[in-house]
Amino acid sequence: MSLASSSVCFILSLLVMLVQAKGRNDSTCPKTFSCGNLTDLSFPFSLSTQPDCGIVPISGCDVKPFPRVQLVPGGEWFYGIGKEYSYTVWVVDPNLQTILRKNKCQAFNENISLSDSPSISYTAVHLQNFFKCNRTSSNNPYINQNMKDHFVGYYSYDGCDGFTIYYKFYGVDDEDILAGNHTANCSLIRLPYYPTEPGNLVNFLHPEFLVEWKLSDDCSKCHYGGGRCQTDKKNNFLCYKDAKANRRELGLILGTVFGGVLVMITCLAVYFIWCYKKRKYNPPHFLSTRKLSYIFKNDVDGGSIYFGIPVFSYSELEEATNDFKSSRILGDGGFGTVYYGQLKDGREVAVKRLYEHNSEQMQQFVNEIEILTRLRHTNLVTLYGCTSRRSRELILVYEYIPNGTLADHLHGDRAKNRSLTWPVRLNIAIETAGALAYLHASDIIHCDVKTNNILLDQSFSVKVADFGISRLFPNDVSHISTAPRGTPGYIDPKYHECYELTIKSDVYSFGVVLVELISSMPAVDMMRHSQEINLASFAINKIVKCAFNELIDPSLGFDSDTKIWEMTRSVAELAFLCLQTDRDMRPTMTEVLDTLKEIQTSEFDNEKRAKLLLNQAKSQPSPNSVTDKWITCSSTIVANTK
Repeated sequence: MSLASSSVCFILSLLVMLVQAKGRNDSTCPKTFSCGNLTDLSFPFSLSTQPDCGIVPISGCDVKPFPRVQLVPGGEWFYGIGKEYSYTVWVVDPNLQTILRKNKCQAFNENISLSDSPSISYTAVHLQNFFKCNRTSSNNPYINQNMKDHFVGYYSYDGCDGFTIYYKFYGVDDEDILAGNHTANCSLIRLPYYPTEPGNLVNFLHPEFLVEWKLSDDCSKCHYGGGRCQTDKKNNFLCYKDAKANRRELGLILGTVFGGVLVMITCLAVYFIWCYKKRKYNPPHFLSTRKLSYIFKNDVDGGSIYFGIPVFSYSELEEATNDFKSSRILGDGGFGTVYYGQLKDGREVAVKRLYEHNSEQMQQFVNEIEILTRLRHTNLVTLYGCTSRRSRELILVYEYIPNGTLADHLHGDRAKNRSLTWPVRLNIAIETAGALAYLHASDIIHCDVKTNNILLDQSFSVKVADFGISRLFPNDVSHISTAPRGTPGYIDPKYHECYELTIKSDVYSFGVVLVELISSMPAVDMMRHSQEINLASFAINKIVKCAFNELIDPSLGFDSDTKIWEMTRSVAELAFLCLQTDRDMRPTMTEVLDTLKEIQTSEFDNEKRAKLLLNQAKSQPSPNSVTDKWITCSSTIVANTK
């Protein structure tokens, strides 16, 4: 492309950006604003005191604990508890929250439904389809059996009086399943469902869910053209513009055209001067490196931050990954795709290419860099460098760990190799616990501890990875309030209940990892029985019953080696403490690390086991608690081994 063509394209792009940037013609409408814990809000959101500035009103910014959001005009108000991306918002249904506190079965009288308008459409995430069917009288078993036959392959729940709940994961059939006379008494309802804590079906219901929104093309053009998105009496879209707005728009366009010409002339002059200095003083590669380093040094708005790591150009990483070829893909994370690459100096690298270049991804990008550059630990993955935030894409470059993830070896493609013997697994647990204890000592919560984020090298040494959603945790605060994040199956149950994140949240997630290590089962498996889908629930039930042989993987050889049996059972007991719903009952990562080392060296004898169990149980108020039952069971085992 010639310089002249580039200049013309630049001017046209500038015109579009300036016309769009003017947004609302009403100067009283802020481009961005905050309301309570919701920050960096923009159209379509608006304060309820400024209804002309948006189509989704927010009120109660000073009300504890969360402001309120009205997604549908004239509809129900929800609590807004946080943002995941610029186009999403976490909300809580206050009516459902009240019902779940009083009588959880009454929740099946509710149904989460968000109607669309000509201006905006919604998608509610984390909702599960449930089919509520009224039970017929017991003297008509024929109809009841027909009902069960119709829902073959579905899980059923009969814990509520008067009706049966049928549900099936992945949301198959939906309304079609209701076809047929024998399902006339059934209705399809949708409710938020998080299988993350022990208990039956109703205990998995929660009042919060994630809402994704999308503006219609008509509303987007209207808003960025200076109009106001409205709906007429027939529910048709209407774009309102007053005469003054049209005159202002014409004046802005004319001013933009003339201003664009001046900008083009200025840019051309700067370009020629830059090219002249480039040829005179610097070889091409040296300038590129200096320029990128300078950009990155001033890469964070509001300050000057230099992270002290190399900055790679996009072309370097494109060449290292063979143009990001699909055959080089190592895996897909929550925020990007990871590719295998080889730098010019011969180093093998893992290149994480973030999905989008927006403010949320920029936060993940900077967050991971800040954390990994301030930490040095043999069991944390090493960050080699990154691109500048002004690069065409956000990319992070790590050391390449060739032996896959712990999840691959436990229940993935590498599991068939049976390379993870019990001594190897116990060492993996110790090294992972050491890395997490180091993070906690450095005031950092990982937030996403799972077997997919535990990498293994050729000697099966651990490298903990993926710090994109990690959080700095100053020691002068008790918790961090944040919207739910993490991976199902590993999330602290208290996280969903009170939205408070602590170091004990990592301890819970690590407890799930310990159970995976001794059982070789995945954290969530939809093919298991409904009460066993969540591995934490399954493990707790087995440990309480002292059915360790039903939990521990037989391939570890515990039935022929009493030492392995003793160690795996001790690890199961430790995992049980980590998985306690009461955070005060969970040990710290340092205590977990010390206990694992004692188990490895056979120093974790019956006396130390009893002391650990009883110390953790002191704060448990209920004499009938699950923990008390387990301690009784464990004490019996201890007595029998003497």
